[in-house]
Amino acid sequence: MTRVVRFHELGGPEVLQIETIDMPAPGPGEIRIRVKALGLNRAEAMVRSGSYIMQPDLPSGLGFEAAGIIDAVGRDVAGFAPGDAVSVIPPQSMTDWPAYGELATFPASLVVRHPPALNWEEAAAVWMQYVTAYGALIDIAGLRKDEFVVITAASSSVGLAAIQIANMVGAIPIAVTRTGAKRQALLQAGAAHVVASAEEDLGSRLPEIAGPDGVRVVFDPVGGPAFEPLTAAMARGGILLEYGALSAEPTPFPLGTVLGKSLTLRGYLIHEITADPERLEAAKAFVLKGLASGALRPVIARIFPFEQIVEAHRFLESNEQFGKIVVTV
Repeated sequence: MTRVVRFHELGGPEVLQIETIDMPAPGPGEIRIRVKALGLNRAEAMVRSGSYIMQPDLPSGLGFEAAGIIDAVGRDVAGFAPGDAVSVIPPQSMTDWPAYGELATFPASLVVRHPPALNWEEAAAVWMQYVTAYGALIDIAGLRKDEFVVITAASSSVGLAAIQIANMVGAIPIAVTRTGAKRQALLQAGAAHVVASAEEDLGSRLPEIAGPDGVRVVFDPVGGPAFEPLTAAMARGGILLEYGALSAEPTPFPLGTVLGKSLTLRGYLIHEITADPERLEAAKAFVLKGLASGALRPVIARIFPFEQIVEAHRFLESNEQFGKIVVTV
């Protein structure tokens, strides 16, 4: 028997319940982990509330990321053994392999021995943010030294990961955040420039920073009206990678700008990296290299105990966090 978090109806954080269930043995190609820490992600709140791109079968588990000690391995698993300290790259479905629990089972292909320099909380905060940012900026956009990149929702864990990755390859990160409250923290986190979109005119500030050549790469999880000033500031042949839909407002399609500049507006999800073994191995190597050198280091916003999972989700939805929210088990 083990404790897990489940929800029996869609709704706010209060629908999350800690329940005791029988945890089956891992199947072929699977690894069961005794969880030490969980990393929280915005997608989990969206699944819980019914606003995500997939709908859960109720009652449902939840959670993409965990770090802990291998408890058991299934058939056909090589290279791992009980007692190994590992962390998990997010699976395609958090409802098929939910992470919120004292025990959790994952595909062995997504389990990684994390660097010994990381503690449990940091290890649980690694893979969603860094693989998401790597896949967009490096794998797809080919971000290069000395070029500007605009990173919106910059104080999120993925936004901070993108800032670190941009610096790692010598690019120039422009962080976009709603207000100036997090400006200094973003500069300290490695942003070369910070634009507060609710207080400054995005359409004029970005050209002031990037100059007449514009910005080749934009990394955005928001959508909404900002598409127009973002694309207006882009370079000819630039690419905007959209990995979320946080804005409640409609997202315009700036047809004239897209045509005039030959822009690419591209939807992107981490799963296109994690579902391709070759691209996933390249992502792992990049992230592990950055962690080993210190160029990449997870920023932890706040740590909650497992018993306060409802409070952790309330904080997740407050938008007050700077970095990753972690739950210890």
